[in-house]
Amino acid sequence: MFTETLSVWQYLSEADKPVIIYGMGNGADKILSALETRGVVPAAFMASDEFVRGHSFHGFNVRKLKDIEEEFDNFIILVAFGTNRPDVMEKIYGLSEKYELYIPDVPVYGDVLQNLFDEKYVVENFNKIKEVREVFADEQSKEVFDRLIDYKISGKTEHLRATVSDRQAALKLLGIKSDGSEVFLDLGAYDGDTAQEFAEFTGGNYNKIYAFEPDFRNFCKLKRRHYMLEPTKLEAINAAASDKDGSEDFSNAGGRQSASGKGKKVKTQKVDTFCESRKIKPTFIKIDVEGSEKNALVGAAEILRRHKPKLAVSLYHRTEDLLSLPILIKKLNGRYKMYLRRHEYIPAWDINLYCI
Repeated sequence: MFTETLSVWQYLSEADKPVIIYGMGNGADKILSALETRGVVPAAFMASDEFVRGHSFHGFNVRKLKDIEEEFDNFIILVAFGTNRPDVMEKIYGLSEKYELYIPDVPVYGDVLQNLFDEKYVVENFNKIKEVREVFADEQSKEVFDRLIDYKISGKTEHLRATVSDRQAALKLLGIKSDGSEVFLDLGAYDGDTAQEFAEFTGGNYNKIYAFEPDFRNFCKLKRRHYMLEPTKLEAINAAASDKDGSEDFSNAGGRQSASGKGKKVKTQKVDTFCESRKIKPTFIKIDVEGSEKNALVGAAEILRRHKPKLAVSLYHRTEDLLSLPILIKKLNGRYKMYLRRHEYIPAWDINLYCI
């Protein structure tokens, strides 16, 4: 089980060192809101040297690390942005060896103040944490789960780094075949990167890829990649996988984090309806739909019961996903074996539940 009991937020409220927020944007906004509830006022905001242009953020002049070092003898750094670039991650982990540094966990979606993974959340969900730990099929999954809980509570880099495993190994774990039989539903296809990854993993020997992407700009990128792959074997669908057939408001942000929210209407479709209308029997479904994973799973309930496709489901967009989605899948089909893996990213993004 997990070992951390003191949340990074409680620790910061008691620390007597200046707190420096490293990064700007949405992540920094969320961390700032969480600090305010604990009465913590940051001493400064900093950015990598190449991003410091004499500008300000929340009334603070954004500064370089050398400027921070010149003013403060001892300080705490909070990383407030996401990255999977090896050079940037190496820099952050290098900083953690020289300074006291934390990477606080805040939800990608949902109200940050109501969904912090802190002491209160752990106490309220302790029985569910124990229940979810037992659904995993191997010890590696349980170890990843334990260290993720430790990380989410503490924000410590050593726990985050201990959870990482290879993506290709996860695909092998799923038992994806290269005999031309696989039918892949890519829900949240973005620009087609995971469709191409799947095609390359099978050596091009697959039956069909159906790639769902609701964001129109992403969909256009997907179509371009569609033509780079074998066009007759990949179909791009400009729709969001959901628990109902119809439409909903969608923020066409043109990036990975386009999601339900204020914006244009987009088509929504249940996987069950789509597959029934096409007489499709998917063998593998990836669900990475920016916080709407629960709805997509509910909309695929009959397919999961009847055809038992392999699953790769993202568990990091909402605080509750790590606990609620494994239980939901277990209810939809109790015969699935579940494996928890996380791939390289800062913070604890790219957490995936692989189901066989």
